[in-house]
Amino acid sequence: MTQADTSRDMTADSALAGSGAPGCSADSTHVAGPHAERLENLYPATPATVTRDEGLMLYRDMVLGRRFEDKCAEMYYRGKMFGFVHLYNGQEAVSTGVIKAMKAQHDWFCSTYRDHVHALSCGVPAREVMSELFGKETGCSKGRGGSMHLFSREHHLLGGYAFIGEGIPVALGAAFTSRYKRDALGDASSDAVTAAFFGDGTCNIGQFYECLNMAALWKLPILFVVENNKWAIGMDHNRATSDPEIWRKAAAFGMAGEEVDGMDVLAVRAAAQRAIERARAGEGPTVLECLTYRYRGHSLADPDELRAEAEKEFWARRDPIKRLAAHLVEHTLATAEELKGIDKDIDAEIADCVAFALEAPEPSPEELTRYIWAED
Repeated sequence: MTQADTSRDMTADSALAGSGAPGCSADSTHVAGPHAERLENLYPATPATVTRDEGLMLYRDMVLGRRFEDKCAEMYYRGKMFGFVHLYNGQEAVSTGVIKAMKAQHDWFCSTYRDHVHALSCGVPAREVMSELFGKETGCSKGRGGSMHLFSREHHLLGGYAFIGEGIPVALGAAFTSRYKRDALGDASSDAVTAAFFGDGTCNIGQFYECLNMAALWKLPILFVVENNKWAIGMDHNRATSDPEIWRKAAAFGMAGEEVDGMDVLAVRAAAQRAIERARAGEGPTVLECLTYRYRGHSLADPDELRAEAEKEFWARRDPIKRLAAHLVEHTLATAEELKGIDKDIDAEIADCVAFALEAPEPSPEELTRYIWAED
């Protein structure tokens, strides 16, 4: 039974009481649509318990992601950044909640074209990510990848991918490697878990189902993290999918499935911890559907004219960063001044990474064909 099952019969008012969730009237939820209604029916959530250091770490990671993306928008509109740029504003609780619950440089991660913040959460330095977006040699993909193709072997980031679903089979391969090393090669220390991130639109393509089948068949240690932000470019999820509750699709393959409030980093972290524990114990994969929302258009080229203002306002009130800040202050894990200090430090880090990227060298024309073939 999942968190969702335990809360179905509760009224919105009783469920929200004492949960720390922003209050919303039934009318406002109705206007915001079924995605919002699903979110309210999740309460009460069982959030992760965090120490002061953990809470500040989560806060810092989310603020870094938000401020980084804001700076990307500024640089794009100033003509310093080119190509398609898909920003992550609003979805930070998913990246931080999942990745920071896993083991850095031990577990593995696959992203999408909306990959900047995933890379930062994995530990890729902001200088390297910003340099890549500027097409510079100092980028994590040596300036060859740009916004949609971030990669870092050092930080176990197996790439961002321009086409939806491309990263899922790659993530499956990483999970298979972990299991093969342990079972076939006798490496008892091989317990790495892989997280594959993708959106709701990806859940209507064949690769998703093929990989669910193989992961369940071999009980692979993988988390299928669905970042359901309701919109697949300009297509409303509820108009494109026969059963919009993606987590339920796990049952057809005999694997665990859970839906969680993707605007609550502590709820995401708790769900991720449960899935990771199952994976490391050899109990197989999990489909984790995170109900979230992006605060900007599909990309910076998108005028964002399709979404209703009432819908945007509903989700703006659930800002994951403000929510965590309130939790930390309320539970005396941090003061407002301490959080402002983190904000200031992040602003300095963002300014530094932009200055670094602007001054960094372009890739040498003599190395145009390098990194296409293996060198050893």
